[in-house]
Amino acid sequence: MSDFFDDLGKRITDVVEDIGKRAGDTIETEKHKSQIRSLKRANERDFIEIGRTVYEKFRNGEVSDLDYTALCEAIEKREEEMARHEEEIQSIKEAF
Repeated sequence: MSDFFDDLGKRITDVVEDIGKRAGDTIETEKHKSQIRSLKRANERDFIEIGRTVYEKFRNGEVSDLDYTALCEAIEKREEEMARHEEEIQSIKEAF
């Protein structure tokens, strides 16, 4: 009879540990998703700024590719960071 309760206690412990790990993984996944959303919003702001800048320069006859390098590099950097977060989410999901 004590074997039954020992096995039951071990199973309960295993289930609780599994639930705790899943909760932690869910929190970690949501953290990465939140970072991705923030990075996407920042990119959208820069895309708008690029458009505004290009249009203003176009109206003034001053269109030059070099003026937009910093914004484009910032967008590119955030896209790389978003990809890294996506990879982290995938690795968390694959751990199950």
